[in-house]
Amino acid sequence: MDLKIATYNMRKAVGLDRRRDPHRVLNVLNELEADVIVLQEADRRLGPRPSALPFHLIDSETDFTPVPFATNGLSLGSHGNAVLVRRGLTIHDVKTVELPGLEPRGAVSVGIGGKLQVIGTHLGLLRPYRHQQMRALAHHFDHIELPTVILGDFNEWSPRRGFEPLETHFDIHAPGRSFHASRPMAALDRIATSHGVELRDAGVDQSKLARVASDHLPVWAKLRVTPTDTD
Repeated sequence: MDLKIATYNMRKAVGLDRRRDPHRVLNVLNELEADVIVLQEADRRLGPRPSALPFHLIDSETDFTPVPFATNGLSLGSHGNAVLVRRGLTIHDVKTVELPGLEPRGAVSVGIGGKLQVIGTHLGLLRPYRHQQMRALAHHFDHIELPTVILGDFNEWSPRRGFEPLETHFDIHAPGRSFHASRPMAALDRIATSHGVELRDAGVDQSKLARVASDHLPVWAKLRVTPTDTD
């Protein structure tokens, strides 16, 4: 199975011009031409945490379906993490994962087409807590039988260190500098692939629209998922 996936910290649809513009974010997502998109900061922070992307706009302006992680009927995801899947792709094994740390963090997990598990996350600002959160993700992976990819805002500025809890089972990829959108300096948005997932191409969307829609740029990857030996 070949898939194009992407991860995007959309900063609650607030752009560098300080305007909240969900239409602009949806245009960025459409331009990616991805099959699966993992989002961070997809929900507004206060009150019942309504989605920053109205559901009716996702339905009318894109070819995506939100994975149903939220239980309140208002949020797009959990802890701001959400997944959009191209219509026609089947989903299964939909779960939310609570992550430890000083500030509330979490992850979302969904199976795609019975062949790939996709985990989206937004890790903490401090490395000790990120390590705790990565260990929790590694524990979650222990119970998954499918090849797996973890995408999201890892909040790690180092190009080489900081990913040790995941390195036993995952290869960590940094397709390029994605933060700050106006002048990219750090590869905060990463992709981790398990055995059975081949990264065939990857990059950062640096379109004119993406450079103003959020303080992060979207990161994308083309994957080939191959059967794994379970014996």
